[in-house]
Amino acid sequence: MVTGWTENASIRNNASRWITETVNDLQASFPFPLVSFDSDNGSEFINHDVSDWFQTRDIEQTRSRPYRKNDQATVESKNNQVVRKHAFYWRYDTAEELALLNEMWPLVSLRLNFFTPTRKPTGYTTGPHGRRRRVYDNPKTPWQRVLDSDVLTDDQITQAELRVHGVNPADLTRQINQIQLRLTGYARAKTEALAATKPLDLEALQASINRLATTKRKPSRAHNT
Repeated sequence: MVTGWTENASIRNNASRWITETVNDLQASFPFPLVSFDSDNGSEFINHDVSDWFQTRDIEQTRSRPYRKNDQATVESKNNQVVRKHAFYWRYDTAEELALLNEMWPLVSLRLNFFTPTRKPTGYTTGPHGRRRRVYDNPKTPWQRVLDSDVLTDDQITQAELRVHGVNPADLTRQINQIQLRLTGYARAKTEALAATKPLDLEALQASINRLATTKRKPSRAHNT
């Protein structure tokens, strides 16, 4: 909540073993230790296997209140800004698509956490016409906010900096776009076939598809890192 640090992963299904294995793998991606896990009320999270896994590792587990969607407002925001923006609304259900998604998410993580500044609301003020408006802080990347929070040891800072050393953000974007094109090639036809039988609106996808098609036609250039 304070830093905006975001990690994503795709799993085969909602079985407890995939959830615990993935959370375990993601722990290494966070620069700070995992001390709390918050979820919705889905049975994939609220069950003995998952709860026991967290308890044995001394990780607090909390959940949102039933029928209070605002409790998950931050997660839903990330679903829109991160998941749907990068993975679109296609239907993914094969091992090849799962592998591509999990190849893309670490790249997305690097770009968002180390190279994408965001602003955080700090309060309200009154405008010249008497209307209240939000006040935001200066733009910072999640990594900068982690450093400002002063919760990391020198070793943890070094490990995180090694992760991003020599990374070119433009190369990250090109790699992400290439994976998105492959995902679209795998999943577009079957998703549109489903859309023909169900009232799904795919119009919102067209702008992203056009952007990817334009990116594919442009010649790549070498960049020194």
